[in-house]
Order: sequence, then structure tokens, then C-alpha cells
Amino acid sequence: MTVSYNSNGALSPSMLTIAEVADLLHVHPNSIRNWSNKGLLKAYRIGYRHDRRFRLHDIDEFLLNKQG
Repeated sequence: MTVSYNSNGALSPSMLTIAEVADLLHVHPNSIRNWSNKGLLKAYRIGYRHDRRFRLHDIDEFLLNKQG
């Protein structure tokens, strides 16, 4: 699994997969699915298979809400 980084080492603003988010947060991919199903982590469904994609902004919001 790779997460895209831009030239200054920051994550790119592109949509992330379940595996990439799980790797970023150091959790199992099923945790990401569960949080998404419960509405705790916003997911965007794409393609005919309705795969989930996540934005970094939404992951930041999830982490801020989880702490407070």
C-alpha cells in the first residue's frame, strides 16, 4: 500500500482507499469500514462497485471529533 506524497513530503489531496486510510491510522481496514458504516468517518462511493474513498480533510475531522 502506498500513500501519495507531493514534493514537500505532505500527503496529496487525492482520495484515499480503505487500505491507505487504515495504514495511515494504524488500524485494521475493517475498523475503517465500521466507522464509515456508523457515519463516524465520511466516505465517498465511487464507481459501479461503490468503492469507498476518503478525503484527508474528513480524516482530520474524524480525528478531532474522536479526541474531543
